[in-house]
Parts: sequence; C-alpha cells; structure tokens
Amino acid sequence: MLNLKISSELLLGLATAPLLVGLLAGKALAELMQDLGQASEEVFRGDRLPVLDFSTTADKSDVDVTEV
Repeated sequence: MLNLKISSELLLGLATAPLLVGLLAGKALAELMQDLGQASEEVFRGDRLPVLDFSTTADKSDVDVTEV
C-alpha cells in the first residue's frame, strides 16, 4: 500500500482555481438572470394596461367649474 503524503499547500493550490471559476460563473449567472428578468419586464410593460389619452389642450367647455 502506498502511503502518499500530499501537502496542504498543494491541495489548497489545486482547490483555488475551481473555486475561483465557480465564483465567477455564479456571478455571471446572477447577472444573466437579472438581465433576463429586466428584459421580460420590458416585454410585458404595457401589455395589459389601457392606453390613456392625455390631451395637451383641454376644452374649457368640457370642464364644469362651479363656484360656491
């Protein structure tokens, strides 16, 4: 039976690269999901809302003002 002793520095060095890649992938995935959420909000922004007509000039005959 072989008795191999691997130093902790070597194990730490070997584990650092996958950890950093995982962190970067997680950050990229989070940004992608946030961008996807914002894009879906843009698609459905005015889908179910009625179009309101705000005219810039209001006729004074349409406005009923009574002074008491």
